[in-house]
Amino acid sequence: MLEASHNSELPTIPGKRYFTIGEVSELCAVKPHVLRYWEQEFPQLSPVKRRGNRRYYQHQDVILIRQIRALLYEEGYTIGGARLQMESGGEKVDKVHLQKILPQLIAELEDVARLLEA
Repeated sequence: MLEASHNSELPTIPGKRYFTIGEVSELCAVKPHVLRYWEQEFPQLSPVKRRGNRRYYQHQDVILIRQIRALLYEEGYTIGGARLQMESGGEKVDKVHLQKILPQLIAELEDVARLLEA
């Protein structure tokens, strides 16, 4: 998955099993209401809910939140774009790789167009 460059400035994640929304808010530098909103927008993010609908996040949830945060705040994605990026497994298209493939794709499409014209 994605690793955020700015996440190195965030505090290290303690070795606890569960974190409250306040703890996650501090660990990820995101306000609690933003975390609740992200739960609605990102299906991968679903903390355990216990008595009184209290949220308890696990270690992998905190990592996921940091990845979402990096996509939105550092890489400039919209919510929809970040959701798609997360669903695709965080695979990025490398610009250098794309520049190598593009001429080949254009040539193949031109060949297909010529075949269709014939």
